[in-house]
Amino acid sequence: MPRSLVVVHFWAPWAPQCIQMNNVMAELAKEHVQVTFVKLEAEAVPEVSEKYEISSVPTFLFFKNLQKIDRLDGAHAPELTKKVQRHASSSSVTIGSNDNVKEDLNVRLKKLINAAPCMLFMKGSPQEPRCGFSRQMVEILNKHNVLFSSFDIFSDEEVRQGLKTYSSWPTYPQLYVAGDLIGGLDIVKELEASGELDTIFPKSHKLEDKLKGLINKAPVMLFMKGNKQVAKCGFSKQIIEILNGTGVDFETFDILEDEEVRQGLKTYSKWPTYPQLYVKGELVGGLDIVKELKENGELLLILKGEN
Repeated sequence: MPRSLVVVHFWAPWAPQCIQMNNVMAELAKEHVQVTFVKLEAEAVPEVSEKYEISSVPTFLFFKNLQKIDRLDGAHAPELTKKVQRHASSSSVTIGSNDNVKEDLNVRLKKLINAAPCMLFMKGSPQEPRCGFSRQMVEILNKHNVLFSSFDIFSDEEVRQGLKTYSSWPTYPQLYVAGDLIGGLDIVKELEASGELDTIFPKSHKLEDKLKGLINKAPVMLFMKGNKQVAKCGFSKQIIEILNGTGVDFETFDILEDEEVRQGLKTYSKWPTYPQLYVKGELVGGLDIVKELKENGELLLILKGEN
């Protein structure tokens, strides 16, 4: 039985390029009746968008047997057509296409490993570890004030299995610094006992300094997807409109331009989503909190540092 292909379009009704790609998808659906095409409004399903790292629209994810096998970011009709044709016709996977899938996975793993100066691949999240080894690892890193980003291997079976082969390390958690594997819990415990642990994290401390510098770059600082002129997600667009309405000067930082800042700030601020608003170096919160402050009449006082 051939494995059926599912193509999911993460879109937004406010983005004209998404409407255009919906039309392209409708045409492809006529041509490839065996393929299932699905539209998901990215901002209506924030947990799903966060899980699959949907940072802009349109984004297309390709699934077979409930496993994500490919993605396409942006409104590229020829590329979408090509990918649909390739994956739809590879139901009986040949050795050659297996090699391509393996190569694509290795590229993705390398990108994940280098997503932050210190990356932890674990079961669960730092806030909710889902195994004792992962919990102990997080406790050690926090005790040493290590700024790290993490990836939940339960969220992606392809990464979970692929990284074992890629790193030649069969268990989790796995800790990487500057793209190099340090090891698992036992190794980290040994490094801690010998006093070497703090010496392997110099870049993480540099990232913390960089984040502090950015947060304090202006009295009111917004970390968002896009910039003042072009917001690249609906949440960022809404918060810009609210801030513009106050008449208070503010600066923005586009997290899509710097993966290190994007991942690192989530850990630094203990706030997992964007946009994030800071006043005088202190986190105010995201869109929901800003909306609440506006409704309560407190927003202007906070932006002026009077509350």
